[in-house]
Amino acid sequence: MTGNGSRPEPARRRGKRRGEQLMVPRAEFASYYGRPVIKAPSWAARDIAGYFFLGGLAGAGSVLAAGAQLTGRTTTATAMKVSSLAAVSLSAAALINDLGRPDRFANMLRVLKPTSPMSVGSWLLSVYGPAAGAAAVTAATGRLPRTGAVATAGAALLGPAVASYTAVLAADTAVPAWHGAHRELPYVFAASATAAAAGMALAVGPSHEAAPARCAAALAALAETAASRAAERRLGMVAETWREGRAGTLLRAARALTVGGAAGAMLGGHRRAVAAASGLALLAGSACTRFGVFAAGIASAEDPEYTVLPQRARLDAEAASQLAQGGQ
Repeated sequence: MTGNGSRPEPARRRGKRRGEQLMVPRAEFASYYGRPVIKAPSWAARDIAGYFFLGGLAGAGSVLAAGAQLTGRTTTATAMKVSSLAAVSLSAAALINDLGRPDRFANMLRVLKPTSPMSVGSWLLSVYGPAAGAAAVTAATGRLPRTGAVATAGAALLGPAVASYTAVLAADTAVPAWHGAHRELPYVFAASATAAAAGMALAVGPSHEAAPARCAAALAALAETAASRAAERRLGMVAETWREGRAGTLLRAARALTVGGAAGAMLGGHRRAVAAASGLALLAGSACTRFGVFAAGIASAEDPEYTVLPQRARLDAEAASQLAQGGQ
């Protein structure tokens, strides 16, 4: 942040002790005629928010598929494996479309950088995708069952990371509405992904195999609500971007759809139409969560208030801490 070009004001005296002053002059934050202090991401909402949603659906879907396979729910397992392959394929297509050229994605695979969420994510997709593909093809054809079992296990092991690493990717930026919630955002995304996968299982699987999906939907709805509220508390004033405008509309819709879908799944019993409708609501709610969080991030980057004021508050807190230490 830049100052206003003038000399800093002398530090104010606080408290009752004479001569007590701040150790460091007070910095002044200002934006350039109300223009954004940071550059908003140039990502297209359709591509990147869609990438967030589809990747989460794929990763969490592989976990549910493995569980269905282990418990003898083979119809649901096959359907979830196929849906995960479709989701990760569309997710990769959305990412490549945003990058502009396929070779840019290939360039990210030249070197693995453990400290770069984008690099790690690219490698995750490149390993997870073939595993999800092999699991789907072997399940659909009935051939090479041992290979399919290994692929199913591999996709399930990588699934949680695929479902949540995009939250780390977003939080690694300077965007206030994402970076400020860096601790909670992975939990929001993971819970949202689980809700989406449970919704897919309800929509495509037979109702007599849907008990685990119903439980997953209820737990995911509770977890997403709790994680979202925790994120808003941590964000402070920046949480306004989660509640207002397009982001607020999307996130309110997400809560209604997710809670409604979970309630319908739990109360609908074995009625196929109710299960399918509940599943679609959960899928729509998860998509609204990703698009809503994306919109909140863009709004927070475009308004300098959300960059300047939290930094000023942090500086004031540090100054008060120095003052308290100096008075001891």
